[in-house]
Amino acid sequence: MTQSPPSPTALRVSGLSQNAPTPFELRPPKARLAELATELDLLGLRKLSFVGQISALGTADWQLDATLGATVVQPCAVTVEPVTTRIDVPVRRAYQKDFVEVDAPEAEILEDDTVEPLSMWIDPAEVMIEALLLNLPLYPRAPGAELGALSVSEPGVRPMTDEDARPFAGLAGLKEQLKDD
Repeated sequence: MTQSPPSPTALRVSGLSQNAPTPFELRPPKARLAELATELDLLGLRKLSFVGQISALGTADWQLDATLGATVVQPCAVTVEPVTTRIDVPVRRAYQKDFVEVDAPEAEILEDDTVEPLSMWIDPAEVMIEALLLNLPLYPRAPGAELGALSVSEPGVRPMTDEDARPFAGLAGLKEQLKDD
C-alpha cells in the first residue's frame, strides 16, 4: 500500500537520490500568494520563491539548502501605512533519523533550531512558509515614521523626559541648583 504525499510539494525520502542532490524550485501562483498573505496577516505578498536542493547527509540523514526570496507588504508599526520589504535569505534544515526530542522541563534547549526529525516526507513548501514567517520584520516602519515622546506627570509637575532618565541626569539638576545659589 502506497501512502499518498501530505501535499503536492512533499518529497518521499525513500525516493531521494543518495548520490546526487534533488533540486526543487517553488514559485507559488498569485492565488496562493493571496492565500498566504491572508494566513500570515500581511497586506500583500507580491513575490515568493524558494529554490534549492535536498541532499544526503551521511548514510541516513538529509539536508535541505535553499534561498528564500520574497517581497512582502506589512502595516507600519507606527502609522499603519503599507511598508514593502524585500527578503532574501539562505535557509538550511537538517533532517536526522536518530533525532531525539527532549520534553523534560529542565532539559537544556538546543541552540541549533535547523535540525528536525526525519519523517517519510520532506516538504519544501512547509519549510518555505516557516522561513518566510521567521524572517518577516517584527515592527516594520514607513520612512520617516517616528514614535512620539510620551510624557505623563501630575498636574503642576514638569514631565520627566528621556534626558532626565539618563544616568547623569541628576548631575544636570545639581548643576542648575549651584547656578541658582
